[in-house]
Amino acid sequence: MKIDVSSILKITGARVEIDGKVDLKDADFLGESYKFEEPLTVSGEIYNNGQTLTLEAHVTGKMITECARCLSEVHADVDFNVEEYLARDDGREARGDEEDIILFDGHEVELDDIVRDRFLMNLSGRYLCRDDCKGLCPVCGHNLNEGDCGCNREYIDPRWQALADIMKGQTEE
Repeated sequence: MKIDVSSILKITGARVEIDGKVDLKDADFLGESYKFEEPLTVSGEIYNNGQTLTLEAHVTGKMITECARCLSEVHADVDFNVEEYLARDDGREARGDEEDIILFDGHEVELDDIVRDRFLMNLSGRYLCRDDCKGLCPVCGHNLNEGDCGCNREYIDPRWQALADIMKGQTEE
């Protein structure tokens, strides 16, 4: 989504409204995959604050990811705010106080990368299909939310197996 800011570049206090969609396709981050049911809705504005342009927007939508425990599909809401400072790239190096400014070329600001970066920074950690998700059986991989698989999940370190056998023999007597 590109926003034409040519009308506000030289007028302090001037604003341009944002109301549209950003199609992020899919996003992968730290081994997790995020898909979007539809393009994300972006609404807000870009205004000239006298030194830079300020982007203030609200992003909403729906995404699909995997449950962190059982790997089943999870549908979750996307809802976050974006606030960024923007400036035209005039080729000079950024000073220390300008490192947080996003540079753009010409008279258009491309929102896709900004929204994608903010989406990744606003992820709420692990997503679960439900709060009491039991996960997968570590032996056979069966989804334990669908019922017990019957596997013996009692793990005993092989170095202690002889002691476990002795203890088992004593309890049987």
